Amino acid sequence: MAGSELNVLIDKPQQKDLDRCVHCGLCLNACPTYRELGIEMDSPRGRIYQMNQVANGLAPIGESYIQHLELCLACRACETACPSGVQYGRLIEAARAGIENKIERPAGVRFLRWVVFRNLLPSPTLLRITAVMLWCYQALGLKALARSTGLLKLFGKLGRLEQLSPEAQLPTFFKQYGKVFPAEGKRRYRVALLGGCIANISFARLNEATVRVLQKNGCEVVVPDTQTCCGALHVHQGLRDDARRLARQNIDALTEGGFDAIITNAAGCGSTLKEYHDLFEHDPGYEEKSRKFSNLVKDVNEFLASIDLNTNMSPLKVTVTYQDSCHLAHGQKIRVPPRKLLRAIPGLTLKEMAGADLCCGSAGIYNVLQNDMAMAVLERKMENVNRTGAEVVVTANPGCMIQLQAGACLHGKGQTVKHVVEMLDEAYRGAPSLT
Repeated sequence: MAGSELNVLIDKPQQKDLDRCVHCGLCLNACPTYRELGIEMDSPRGRIYQMNQVANGLAPIGESYIQHLELCLACRACETACPSGVQYGRLIEAARAGIENKIERPAGVRFLRWVVFRNLLPSPTLLRITAVMLWCYQALGLKALARSTGLLKLFGKLGRLEQLSPEAQLPTFFKQYGKVFPAEGKRRYRVALLGGCIANISFARLNEATVRVLQKNGCEVVVPDTQTCCGALHVHQGLRDDARRLARQNIDALTEGGFDAIITNAAGCGSTLKEYHDLFEHDPGYEEKSRKFSNLVKDVNEFLASIDLNTNMSPLKVTVTYQDSCHLAHGQKIRVPPRKLLRAIPGLTLKEMAGADLCCGSAGIYNVLQNDMAMAVLERKMENVNRTGAEVVVTANPGCMIQLQAGACLHGKGQTVKHVVEMLDEAYRGAPSLT
């Protein structure tokens, strides 16, 4: 049996959490997989019913159970719709951990997980090597050639997945680790910036823009060199022990740094970082420290919207629409701040899309593991984007950006995709100096 006896006991849905669901069904229309399939077992209510059956020994952890839970995007839109306060995100993550503690995956899957989750994501060295390999694939024209010739279609699903492969940006953001960036003007805050894992190589310019925007708003920005991957992807896959190892490193590195806030520009990461205490609720050594850490974590939109924002910006004559990142809107309950920041940019027109808070299909690595469903959800999303007539789709999570970029290529009308911070950075960089 995989995992320790303690983990088998604690890393599974707890009855007190399951009992919150009164099976009213108000979550159904909020669930992307139920909207797509109309199957009860692929709705939050249906999945909770299955979790209850397993928890009470009335059903096994079998193939059907695993398939229904793996098809869940874990977008947590059902939490927003639920009148009973069911913490569905906590339930689905615990249920997936329970699966991992009870079954043994095929050897190939175990090896791939060992490579990606245990070695690649936490390792700056391996991520840098990956960045160079991806950059060469791009720079030598191989990526453009494969796409333009239609060669990828010969590889079936693998070819479709290539559309979701992130770009490599050199130099990587790892180059900034260990540095301190002074505030512009009077220092008002001292903050730490979390670079992430894949974001350091595929969204290095976004991370740099985040530093600049924070500096413009009186922040001294520290990029701690002892930080590591947040563990969000591990938690989503049920690999809670691996997530705990990463969480301990971040907690030890950042909690006592004297920071006013620990900033992330990735909504998916932020949701996990703010819930580190769920990983350590049975660990006396880290329970209190994890809560202190989580209380310091702020999404960059949340932080900037809460302070006296620097409004010395140049106008951006552009029409945008905002896509709510699921783990920002539903996980962290943050909806107004990104819109407030966009409306603060002179000249910018914000046009709301229908279903802005419906999942785009990214969901961590869901778009890789469950590509067919992810692409169906994405097509619906792009229909709503196209109706706005916006030139730019703005969001607040790197994973969503990759998915929406694929959507713009497949179903769009020439839209570009940007992060809220990138829009602010563009406006600040064009503004006249006050000195």
